[in-house]
Amino acid sequence: MELPDIELPILGMSCSSCVGRVEKSLRATDGVVSVQVNLATESAYVSANKDVSLQTLCTTVNNAGYSVATEEFQIRISGMSCASCVGRVEKSIYKMAGVVNASVNLATESAYVQVLQGRVTMSDLVSAVAESGYTATAAEIPSNERNNGVNNQSQNSETEQNKETRHLLIAACLSAPLVLGMLASSVGFDFMPPPWLQFLIATPIQFWLGARFYRAAWFALKARTGNMDLLVAIGTSASYGLSVFELFKQYVIQPSHTMGHYYFEASAVVITLILLGKWLERRAKQQTTEAIKALQSLRPNTARLRQNEVDTDTPIEQIRVGDIVVVKPGESVPVDGSIVEGSGYLDESMITGESMPVHKSQGDSVAGGVINTDALLLIKTTSIGAETTLSRIIHLVESAQAAKAPIQSLVDKVSMVFVPVVIAIAIATLVSWFLYNGDIQSAIINSVAVLVIACPCALGLATPAAIMTGTGVAAKHGILIKDAQALEYAHNVNTVVFDKTGTLTIGKPSLREYIASDGDTDRLLSIAASIQKGSDHPLAQAILNEAADKALSIASARESKALAGRGVSATVNGKFFLLGNTRLMQESKVSLTDLEAKAKELENEGSTISWLAEGGDTPSLIGLLAFGDEIKPSAKLAIERLNNKGIKTVMITGDNEGSARAVAAKLGLQDYIANVLPEGKADAIRDLRNANNIVAMVGDGINDAPALAAADVGIAMATGTDVAIHTAGITLMRGDPALIADAIDISKRSYQKIRQNLFWAFIYNLLGIPLAASGLLSPVIAGAAMAFSSVSVISNALLLKRWKPKA
Repeated sequence: MELPDIELPILGMSCSSCVGRVEKSLRATDGVVSVQVNLATESAYVSANKDVSLQTLCTTVNNAGYSVATEEFQIRISGMSCASCVGRVEKSIYKMAGVVNASVNLATESAYVQVLQGRVTMSDLVSAVAESGYTATAAEIPSNERNNGVNNQSQNSETEQNKETRHLLIAACLSAPLVLGMLASSVGFDFMPPPWLQFLIATPIQFWLGARFYRAAWFALKARTGNMDLLVAIGTSASYGLSVFELFKQYVIQPSHTMGHYYFEASAVVITLILLGKWLERRAKQQTTEAIKALQSLRPNTARLRQNEVDTDTPIEQIRVGDIVVVKPGESVPVDGSIVEGSGYLDESMITGESMPVHKSQGDSVAGGVINTDALLLIKTTSIGAETTLSRIIHLVESAQAAKAPIQSLVDKVSMVFVPVVIAIAIATLVSWFLYNGDIQSAIINSVAVLVIACPCALGLATPAAIMTGTGVAAKHGILIKDAQALEYAHNVNTVVFDKTGTLTIGKPSLREYIASDGDTDRLLSIAASIQKGSDHPLAQAILNEAADKALSIASARESKALAGRGVSATVNGKFFLLGNTRLMQESKVSLTDLEAKAKELENEGSTISWLAEGGDTPSLIGLLAFGDEIKPSAKLAIERLNNKGIKTVMITGDNEGSARAVAAKLGLQDYIANVLPEGKADAIRDLRNANNIVAMVGDGINDAPALAAADVGIAMATGTDVAIHTAGITLMRGDPALIADAIDISKRSYQKIRQNLFWAFIYNLLGIPLAASGLLSPVIAGAAMAFSSVSVISNALLLKRWKPKA
């Protein structure tokens, strides 16, 4: 794709240094000829050769710390039958200027397309797909109509299934006399219907029930490519045409009572078997989407809205942020919100995978879709539509199921040349057999067998079927795998790096001890609380809670300034103070001699130390505050499971050496890295990767996002920030570190299924094509083998549904 002066809309630039950084990054990209970045229009104008893709340019901008403005479309595509179809649809989409990435999924019959914002419309994409010979419709549904959209989609799928069932039954009834006659003749009985009746039976199967193959084959020829339908159309037409010729010769050219050789049963039965395979395949594919259907069914269509003390059943799309909804025992919570009245236990298993109900009371947040088990709750709505937790989970799972694993790129390359190669083999079979024995009929039948058995359908289903089932069963148990790349890479992880606070610990530290240099602990606590007044940092909350318990007066701080990775400075009652870690005290030349020994003792017990000092020309130490955070109950088990799997466990934290060492010893961590600034976490991850480690980073905070992005696999706790969740490839919905080993386990099992499926998909053809070319397979047997190849691949993938996490 050639990119002459393409305009990239850039987000996040704020000054000329940003412009320089973007320009420098783009110019360093191989194949880029020239770059001009305009801050006023927030755009980059790039000239590049045809080897540079839009996706490469977008990735380059992202790595520079900015982003390209893009939008996503989801398209439903009907008519695809094999991996070659997938390649053709993707090729037609990529021809459009402004397409960044396109992923077409045969199993879901859908495409996710990422485009530059405002450059491509849905109608453009639908037209591009139509030009390649398929039917496309928009799958994006407005958030306030999502339930109706799901119902419509289900109804459409059911209608299509009914149509396929009807066609299969008709084909089976018509071909039954031919099958019985063929089986009887194999044991010496002649029950085959007369030729004219065979013709009448086979013709509607060939041209009515088999019309779908001719239509798809025609579009493939128009696009100068091939697919499964082309192979079926050529093969069955050859059998049918040869039989018609023999019939015409017997009754018109050379009328006689001698029965010729007819192959009507071959064409009719092959089409019937393929229809059977497609029917079974559709039923199996429906099972791979059960996770999505289960999630979509969680949210009710209506909510009980309370206004002026009157409760009214209201359509969910009419609920607005701030509305109060009433949820009775046994009902699903219809919205995301916070409890304003009532308390009780809620079943969150479908959202988090947690089997035991969780107690919630006034002020606690709840997610739409959870079940209220035993209390009347009044909930204030905080999120609606696509912004709800349930909608975001559904979107993440759908995105993962539609995405392609890196291994699929090899399959796509094979599929694009597969059909032409098979047709060449069939022609070679035809010529070879005719030259060998001079029997044109046997030559045609053997070449037909080659065409029929060589179906690339299983190749197209092998990877997506395993990904869909794996991500679906993982989501059911509280493990959200956001992209296929994370699913594929996680099985190779040999090093797991943990952030400490909120990941291995609960994330709600308490003030364990505070010691004043002059013994006045009330003054120490009062000043510290004044500095931290208004802060939502966990350590600040611990100080404020302790000050409130002691009913101390808290002044208003002025000129407060956060010192990244060190602490905070502020002026209280006209005096300048510093509150922070040892590094801040050392930089400010504050002597810690008086309390240094006590601080070491507390650190060795696992406490995190903060110091309070009065600044100025001669800074003086006021005292220290020691914080402790409870370790999560499952953290030690999580570390043990990873260590037993031979995976190295490392903790990375901004805490001091002593505190980090104590926590690492309690949990059995193999290594730890202490005193790391937020910006240093990503560098530490890169250092581990450079040492030939496959690294998974586990975190939950905003400051963990760069490290999550730098790791091979990012794993976020859903109890953390949205930034971390959006950055990570895997999200643990109940924040349980024991699920990390399970996430790696489901990745391994899914990847095993992908490899098994690809093996079987290839082995069908590697064994079947030579056997067919050698004359050892009849077209009927070849058709049966081809029809069931895709079914066996999907059935193998569905075995993943039996997986359960040990956590």
